[in-house]
Amino acid sequence: MMPQFPLYLPTKGRHQFMVTSKALTALGVPHFLVVEPQQMDDYRAAVRDMSLSATVLELDMGMKARYELCDELGLSKSTGSGPARNFAWEHSLASGYPWHWIMDDNIKWFYRLNRNLKVPVSDGTIFRCMEDFVLRYRNVAMAGPNYFMFASRKSKMPPFTLNTRIYSCNLIRNDVPFRWRGRYNEDTILSLDMLKAGWCTVLFNAFLQEKMQTQSLPGGNTDELYKASERKAGQKYSPTGTLEKSQMLARVHPDVAKVAMKFQRIHHHVDYSVFSQRLVRKPGVDVSDSVNDYGMKLVAYQK
Repeated sequence: MMPQFPLYLPTKGRHQFMVTSKALTALGVPHFLVVEPQQMDDYRAAVRDMSLSATVLELDMGMKARYELCDELGLSKSTGSGPARNFAWEHSLASGYPWHWIMDDNIKWFYRLNRNLKVPVSDGTIFRCMEDFVLRYRNVAMAGPNYFMFASRKSKMPPFTLNTRIYSCNLIRNDVPFRWRGRYNEDTILSLDMLKAGWCTVLFNAFLQEKMQTQSLPGGNTDELYKASERKAGQKYSPTGTLEKSQMLARVHPDVAKVAMKFQRIHHHVDYSVFSQRLVRKPGVDVSDSVNDYGMKLVAYQK
């Protein structure tokens, strides 16, 4: 099965890599790349040369001027990917869709976690599974797959976690009264904006994304926001590169967020335990007790 809602990838300075686009192409999933005008030719050439199933969209640069940055620096510094994310949101609305996907451009692959196995998928069925799940409920604003590294196959995990952050691969309901905001940490800010307004978010553990480590891929936010040039020899990331990112989140949502040290670098910590809202099923929706695998099967793979 294919996803029923459009998929968008904001990307900048990474036409030579095309990590997520390659993965989606291998899965047979069409998608859009949101690109700044000066890089359109580079990305169009990359799509052609790599035979990717992508359509290149030119970012309306006016989105940057209208973007809520959550600081006083204006356009003197990179806005991050937020304006391109809002552009994708508006594009999907104008195309008549009630939901859309927005993904980071450094996701290597997608998996299903089932019976203590992380199994790589071979098509877009897992996206359809997540879409069908959220459509059962009246009060889900955003959903997405968990990170591969955060889902343990050696312990019992629920199929999804309610009311937490959704990172890097976001399925968003288009009619909610929110937009991306913040120069940094816009994914956490949006998650908290939604949760504080009483909406639910759904983080799927049954479906996973294998994302490259933050600051490990040149281009994008690595070069423009996270001070990759300050890395020491042999380091994969700058330990101070996310300080401003974490500080911004603590300023915007000080009641639940604070600056902390995690994963050997300055990071943020958010208390999601304060959000207790439950899923509200739509009238007339009947959920069967039987398992629906959507036609997915375990298949032995040989190189």
